[in-house]
Amino acid sequence: MVEQFNIGQIVNVVGIKGELRVYPLTDYKERFEEIDSVLIQDQYYTIENVRYHKELVVLKLKGIDDRNTAEKYKTQYLKIDRKDARVLPEDTYYIADLVGCEIYSIEGEYIGILKDVVQNSAQDLYEVETKNSSKRILIPAVDEFIKEVDIENRIIKVQLIEGMMDV
Repeated sequence: MVEQFNIGQIVNVVGIKGELRVYPLTDYKERFEEIDSVLIQDQYYTIENVRYHKELVVLKLKGIDDRNTAEKYKTQYLKIDRKDARVLPEDTYYIADLVGCEIYSIEGEYIGILKDVVQNSAQDLYEVETKNSSKRILIPAVDEFIKEVDIENRIIKVQLIEGMMDV
């Protein structure tokens, strides 16, 4: 399992005091108010202030005190340790833990590797690179199709419907 999670990406700076404009990579941007520090390039920074501007988070981190210093961090990811991550409800998983899992049918046939989770308004879709690697299929992340998720062994068992794929 992944030991650190990306929770945001620095997209710009704000003003002259070293504030960072962050695109949140979490469905709960207020999360930045609940944590004490973030990791950038293998260094921890204490969060001094959090505010919001439209869909972005504006952070002031201890030790980044001017615009020139802040500019150096543009495009960098903010990470947190797994121990600081929110506890998820049962049968809910971090995308970082799902990506890379092997996908099998409930009959045991190898289908492929989970490459990404596409998030949309209806439900998440598992993007699977099939065993022949020539195509990718999308599997809705709903109980009808996803039958078992074993994060520890990196295996997901699915029930596909006729016509969903021709492997």
